Amino acid sequence: MSEEIKPYRFSWKDLGNIEQGRPNLGNTMSVTVYRLMQYTMRDVLNRKLSPEIASELLREAGLEAGLEFCKNMLDTNLTLNEFVAQLQDVLQSLRIGIMRLEKSDAEILDFTLTVSEDLDCSGLPVTGVTVCEYDEGFIAGIFEGYTGKAFNVREVDCWATGDRTCRFRAVVAQEFSS
Repeated sequence: MSEEIKPYRFSWKDLGNIEQGRPNLGNTMSVTVYRLMQYTMRDVLNRKLSPEIASELLREAGLEAGLEFCKNMLDTNLTLNEFVAQLQDVLQSLRIGIMRLEKSDAEILDFTLTVSEDLDCSGLPVTGVTVCEYDEGFIAGIFEGYTGKAFNVREVDCWATGDRTCRFRAVVAQEFSS
């Protein structure tokens, strides 16, 4: 008799109590280990499904993570400038990356931002292909969590394409054009 597999839906509490569970190792680990998980997962998704579906799933996971991250780590009651400053501080303090807002049109919610020294691709070999789909979703989730509006985010520059920072364009979903 096989056990029934129950549907799983992520919740912030699923991250557990790191202090209790890792009293000696704490909340730090190697970027190599993070990338090992991400790129082996990408490889399996590419082979089992397709590169297009893998990219879509990574974006979707990033979106869910970004929404939860915004809800649990950021203050959505701040002004846009205060929110961006807080986001920059939190991303850097968690060693996710160094974010800079390059262009901002708050009226139409159109943003261009960079993330340097990011977890996903800084230091990768140049392949000519952007690889930060998870980050696209993560950023979209954060902006959606803050504004209440869906965003499309696309990476326009990437370490893996020969740039030395990742650059993203974030716009309200119905207004997105490449």
